[in-house]
Amino acid sequence: MSIINKAIEWGTKKSPWIIHFNAGACNGCDIETVDSLTPRYDLERVGTLKQGSPRHADVLVCTGAVTLQTRDRLIQIYQQMSNPKFVIAVGTCACTGGIFKDCYCVTGGIDSVIPVDVYLPGCAVRPEQLISAVDKLLATLDQDQKKKETTTSEPGR
Repeated sequence: MSIINKAIEWGTKKSPWIIHFNAGACNGCDIETVDSLTPRYDLERVGTLKQGSPRHADVLVCTGAVTLQTRDRLIQIYQQMSNPKFVIAVGTCACTGGIFKDCYCVTGGIDSVIPVDVYLPGCAVRPEQLISAVDKLLATLDQDQKKKETTTSEPGR
């Protein structure tokens, strides 16, 4: 593995940039998501920064059920993100569609449109839960990296 690839992987694990997308939420989960970035909870202590552009973001934090109006925009934002990219569905509506599941304009949860890595059910999700989810996501990245290193260093491969 080249030194540049090692630097990129280190930066991804130590400083993930997130982008927030409201797919049609009531703003309860949005308020809690933004609250996790404030000094009281300080998501930045694990190196996470909020980013305005999907091209620079590593983690997509989605709230709300996906509506017909936001479906194409969500797919476009997901496609604009560079690899590796991760998606966190925040709130019951983002996980399953919630109380809006059978509405004429709702297609379901986030996973009905794009793949989701972490589900955070609840109405509304507390900032502590979001910080814990980001921390666990970073821990799985570290485990995946260690697993990849051990498989490439085994003799006979």
